[in-house]
Amino acid sequence: MHLAEVNIGRVLGGPDDPRMADFFDNLARINALAERMPGFVWRLKDATGDSAMALRWPGDPTMNVNMSVWESAEDLGRFVFQTVHRNIYARKPDFFEMPDRPTFVLWWVEPGHIPTLEEAKARLDHYLAHGPSDRAFGWADLPDAKAWLERRCA
Repeated sequence: MHLAEVNIGRVLGGPDDPRMADFFDNLARINALAERMPGFVWRLKDATGDSAMALRWPGDPTMNVNMSVWESAEDLGRFVFQTVHRNIYARKPDFFEMPDRPTFVLWWVEPGHIPTLEEAKARLDHYLAHGPSDRAFGWADLPDAKAWLERRCA
């Protein structure tokens, strides 16, 4: 099985907002890094082919979305927490509103399956309504999650 992830967020400003400069200046570099990482399978892209910034979360057009598929939790964890991505991730409150509920969820998919935004929304909604399960879970629900527990996604 492969591991899918979705992470949604409402940015604090657009590409011309000085507060967002580091985020937007690094977006293409971080996306390119993800695609070069061992275990990377797929990531959601908008019509530009560069990012998913023009795509919106179903039911909330103010939410940005990031979604990808990885061969394993270890591969995703290595990218998130052991590359330059972690520096940007650590600054998430500088770039995104910080809601009081999870905005990130993981789930297993068959190799070759490309998740849709609607599928991702259903997984996150299930996680929010029922907590972790085989259908949807977070970093803390994975085996050997010590590093993820220390620096878990919101």
